[in-house]
Amino acid sequence: MTNKKPTSTTRRNFLSKGAIAAAGFMIVPRFVLGGTSPRGIRYLPPSDMINFGLIGTGKQGKGLATSFIGTGEARIVAISEVYQAKAQQMIERVKTYYEKNTQFGQYSDIALYTDFRELLTQKDIDAVIIATPDHWHAVQAVKSAEAGKDIYCEKPLALTVKEGRAMVDAARKYDRVFQTGSMQRSWPEFRQAAELVRNGYIGEIKHIKVNVGTPPVKYNLAAESIPDGLNWDYWLGPNEPVAFNSELAPPITKDVFPNWRLYKEFGGGMVTDWGAHMFDIVQWALDMDNSGPVEVIPPNGAEYKNLTFRYANGVTMTHEKWEWSNAIHFIGSTGEIKVQRRKIETTPTELATRVIGETEKHVYKSENHYKDFLEAMRKRSKPVCDVEVGHRTASVCNIANIAYELKRPLKWNPKKESFKKDKEANALLGRKLRPEWAIKL
Repeated sequence: MTNKKPTSTTRRNFLSKGAIAAAGFMIVPRFVLGGTSPRGIRYLPPSDMINFGLIGTGKQGKGLATSFIGTGEARIVAISEVYQAKAQQMIERVKTYYEKNTQFGQYSDIALYTDFRELLTQKDIDAVIIATPDHWHAVQAVKSAEAGKDIYCEKPLALTVKEGRAMVDAARKYDRVFQTGSMQRSWPEFRQAAELVRNGYIGEIKHIKVNVGTPPVKYNLAAESIPDGLNWDYWLGPNEPVAFNSELAPPITKDVFPNWRLYKEFGGGMVTDWGAHMFDIVQWALDMDNSGPVEVIPPNGAEYKNLTFRYANGVTMTHEKWEWSNAIHFIGSTGEIKVQRRKIETTPTELATRVIGETEKHVYKSENHYKDFLEAMRKRSKPVCDVEVGHRTASVCNIANIAYELKRPLKWNPKKESFKKDKEANALLGRKLRPEWAIKL
């Protein structure tokens, strides 16, 4: 590991700059007094705003920063980023956002760190947004909980099952509010699908098809020169060293979702990337947020054409291609539901717009994933996609990838979170972390 001190503003400088910015803020009466504008926009005084530290400022981090600032209830006060150009781009993005959206307040200086652990020492940070690659999630979430920060962490929650459980344990031990970035739970078409299933509108669930793309491959990219301003050792963090390739950390000239997610060292392929969205809705609809399947069977070219999950109640679910991409097909004894983002089709047709009655079963209703987290922070309650929920969904994805890798059926115990009588499979439930970044698994 490098001994070079991470780049950061000093605490003293940040506070003095923040004081100047706050003084400037005071000349804008509406924003300090609170209240509601003539257009119905709710103004919060600075004392009621929630302060965030943003860990990771790539494509997803940029979107999350905009979403949280856009609530009018939060601001970014610090950033941790290992790629200097991306950090500066984020700061300029936030400045520009405030210039164009004056109703949300006025820009104030943002502290910048290379090492996220320095960000966590900042006392005025209420919560962190973790938008780093999957291989970093567990370490950063556990240490954030230990530092007393509430946590919004991108999906898939963890690279391995054991890391996910460590995240849950830390959130509970330190009484942290933790929202997983599975924002489809705050979208109406998925809530409708879940409530239709739970209320038996398509009868007994017989089978579910989920189309989310392929599992990961072992890292195999050619070595490239590490660009100026990128601390590659910090980007790798808990992982063993590999050669840099820009597919893992693209330059700011390429506004794309990086391809680290395709490689098992850093992500779980599309099985976890899109699976963390779609398997999540299945778990929700089946009321399995605290459990999961009991068996996973990889395709064998004979009886099983596709990877198949089996739940204890007999419901089966396959990971397979069908007409809709990144979508779910629920097949019941009396009807069907097809759902993807912004689209739901049902048989019978009228179910798509069916109003679920007050006395029927309902799932948690959130209409804005980010405001839901902020509200949960204020109430000290669980949000719509609590850490346990995110962990259970990630586990479904992770055990699927293990079955793909081992190419044999596996019996899963969702209560013990282990495979039955299979040491080789159980060894893949965790991984070795470099000593500096180790957490208890």
